[in-house]
Amino acid sequence: MRARVTGGRGKKATGYTEEHAASGLDAPLPPLATWPNQFADYEITITIPEYTSICPKTGLPDFGAITVRYVPDRLCVELKSLKYYIQAYRNLGIFYENAVNRILKDLVRACRPVWATVTGEFNVRGGMKSRIEAAYRRPASSGKPL
Repeated sequence: MRARVTGGRGKKATGYTEEHAASGLDAPLPPLATWPNQFADYEITITIPEYTSICPKTGLPDFGAITVRYVPDRLCVELKSLKYYIQAYRNLGIFYENAVNRILKDLVRACRPVWATVTGEFNVRGGMKSRIEAAYRRPASSGKPL
């Protein structure tokens, strides 16, 4: 029996399971290395124009560009480790909505920025282009690095 997920306005999407939805979220990926930040109050923007992953439902490749923006606190992400981390998505079955959120989560865990956004601009698929953005802002009440 096929799983059914209720879509908008009573329509149903067939064939999608919880396994599809969670695919890739806990996959082991290369660690993000960091180095000590020497300055305050500046923004880093990193553009990764050749992102690739695999759709966990169809097995077809997804292509797009990932942009990481953040204001570092005490640590900056090391670019070579970020490159290897992103390349690990190449053969990973993960929905791109989940990939953007996972990248943000792993970045925040590694370097504890003041704030960060990860944006995915994904190539046209089925006549539609998708843009996914996930954001993090350190709670104002903490005043200290996480």
